[in-house]
Amino acid sequence: MMRILVDLNLVLDVLLDREPHSEDGAALWAAVETGEAEGLLAAHCVTTLHYLAARSGGRAFADECVAGVLGVFRVAPVDEGVVRRALAMAWPDFEDAVCAAAGEAAGCHVLATRDPGGFKRSVLPVMTAVEALMALRSSRPS
Repeated sequence: MMRILVDLNLVLDVLLDREPHSEDGAALWAAVETGEAEGLLAAHCVTTLHYLAARSGGRAFADECVAGVLGVFRVAPVDEGVVRRALAMAWPDFEDAVCAAAGEAAGCHVLATRDPGGFKRSVLPVMTAVEALMALRSSRPS
């Protein structure tokens, strides 16, 4: 089964209904929810999700968002090894490096994001939600 590290921007697109991006993120989310793929979020993204959702809709909304996400996605650990790997990557955006390093450490096959440009030096193949869905569906036996 394909393991996909899902960048927080795709999750936020769905939860906050950020048009025009929410539809693509929702399609990838649905593929994970139905078991077509295994979706993971880097651990630090969960705290960021809660913070942003609370700012947008309050604490109860944030709690609901995190609970909903954890019902669908697994969490890719961010430990000292992942942080050290991200530091060694020396990317301009440290948070993107942590996501990529978490995906590598968790054995993901793909990193799905709305910002592929932020992951140009990723070891993992980087795809948009639509590209990840196409790769997922083309890899299934017919």
